[in-house]
Amino acid sequence: MTAAVDDVEQERVPRSGGIARAALVVLVAAGVLVVWLVGRALTRDGADLHLRDGYILVGGFDPVLSARVLLPLAVAAAGVLWGPSLARRLRWPHLLAGGAAGAAAWAVALAVTSGWERLAEPMASKHEYVADVDRVRGIGTFLSTFVDSVPVDSADPWVTHVSGHPPGALLSFALLDRVGLGGPEWAAVLCIVGGALAVPAVLVTVRAVADETAARAVAPFAVLFPGAVWIATSADAFFAGVCAWGIALLVLAASKRRGHLQALAGGLLLGFSLFLSFGLASAGLLALAVVLVQGRRLGWTGVVRVLAVAAVGVLLVFAAFTLGGYWWFEGITVDAERVREGAAFEDRFAHVHYFYASNVAAGAIAAGPAVVAGLAGLRGRLLWLPLAALGGMAVSDLSGLVLGETERIWLPFLVWLLPATASLPPRSQRFWLGLSALVAITVEVVVRSPW
Repeated sequence: MTAAVDDVEQERVPRSGGIARAALVVLVAAGVLVVWLVGRALTRDGADLHLRDGYILVGGFDPVLSARVLLPLAVAAAGVLWGPSLARRLRWPHLLAGGAAGAAAWAVALAVTSGWERLAEPMASKHEYVADVDRVRGIGTFLSTFVDSVPVDSADPWVTHVSGHPPGALLSFALLDRVGLGGPEWAAVLCIVGGALAVPAVLVTVRAVADETAARAVAPFAVLFPGAVWIATSADAFFAGVCAWGIALLVLAASKRRGHLQALAGGLLLGFSLFLSFGLASAGLLALAVVLVQGRRLGWTGVVRVLAVAAVGVLLVFAAFTLGGYWWFEGITVDAERVREGAAFEDRFAHVHYFYASNVAAGAIAAGPAVVAGLAGLRGRLLWLPLAALGGMAVSDLSGLVLGETERIWLPFLVWLLPATASLPPRSQRFWLGLSALVAITVEVVVRSPW
């Protein structure tokens, strides 16, 4: 038993020194700066990138500094000073609950630097799901006629975000409204809670793939995640939570001799995530990774068994939506056409090669310097998680349909880069935590994001 634990620990020990980590962070930061300069030059030459005067992130440079910034500074200081030690000492269930609560507090603290109204304001936009909630009557009618209102020239088109996603996204907010929790305020709560619950899902997965020590090392970084700027408030945070728990349940199923219920539940959540966002189809790479990484212990028979049971869950969700009248493959085709017909697409696609780079730059900002530094030293089984996430992001990037806004669109993938922070030496954890928190606060104060 001790030898097995030692083997896992050896996988987690960073083999690249501090110089390599610092060099990679500087290199990525320089790349982001170059992309920003190119975006600024394109804009000055007359290009319209539709990023609200931003060049990488959506939102122009407009610093708003007030006493409210003391709140995220206080949360960050507490996380940096006490986060690593608490992560080592707390009982495992308390760590999971505390991680979710801390992540929610961090996201809220960042958002309210621009005023408490900013928590719900993004969900009150005319482009967001709440605007179309009242159009959802019977579920059967809604699903069977959903595609009819996707084209921009249809008689009564859905608002921007509804038309750009499968019906599960709007259906989630409509069901929330039906149980008496309607309006942008409760929609914001759903997004924040969903994003925060991704944290324990990631920790559970890291523990199963590597060990508990690695998961405890990741916990403070998962809480002070720079991407929390877009967890409060964008629907992609909710998508991230659903998808993350689908993956976590799969890894739990792969960790047990008889994990059929976990595999089925994981498949159901992953299946539902496909009806939240078309882009989550590439999250299948993560689902495969967390099962295949345990292939030596499971054997090929075990791998096939877990994946087959999960596939049943996915197919059950597909069957439910199909019987309701919505065919996913037709939906993605019509959605792609709607994206191409959108007001911003033609202008953005004219600079598609720029967006290939700016998408990655936005993702790097949201991931933060600690993740980048961690990637320089990550080895062993944990490496599968960031690699699968990067693969999913690459599929999204190269599709040519995702042009900007990846700081929020890629949240379901960015949370799976956090396991890279397990490779950071304990003595440098507080430095990287502080630097990541500073990036998040700077973005929140300087960029006027619509989310």
